[in-house]
Amino acid sequence: MKQNLTLKKMLFISLLTAQGIILSLLEQAIPFPFAFAPGAKLGVANIITVIGLYTLSLQEVVLVVLLRTLLTALLGGTFSTLLYSSAGATFSLLGMLLIKQLGPKRVSLIGVSATGGILHNFGQLVIASFIAKSWTVLLYLPAMSIVGIFAGIAIGISANYALNHVKILKTYREKQEM
Repeated sequence: MKQNLTLKKMLFISLLTAQGIILSLLEQAIPFPFAFAPGAKLGVANIITVIGLYTLSLQEVVLVVLLRTLLTALLGGTFSTLLYSSAGATFSLLGMLLIKQLGPKRVSLIGVSATGGILHNFGQLVIASFIAKSWTVLLYLPAMSIVGIFAGIAIGISANYALNHVKILKTYREKQEM
């Protein structure tokens, strides 16, 4: 019985990782829609991260994010893609974990996701600053923060809908909340 539960959990983690990779690769194929913020993306794969935050343990969600970031860079990116994605994912995940600890009465899932959107952009700009050897890159932060807030809200709404309407996600979320 325990082995069956472990297998189901591993399969769930694998499916989330695969979905995140597919969403990332699909998004890379779409031209960026934000003319005032070149390179800005909606970050649809972060739906998977938010879903993972509410359905998996800390170690499991870190594994999903790590595998998704690494495999997406290997399948459709470069070393710089890996650097930017890793920094963004790390800042985003850490920030969302901290904000989620405030509890659902203080911060909703959508607020947690918006935090992730902002911090993802911050992490990428920090890497850009190191590469450019100039902190002036961070002057781009206000524009990227606006994009990050709206993208985070959209991702949060989508993840919230999925968590409340997809039966298996509801089941894993309820188990995680126990």
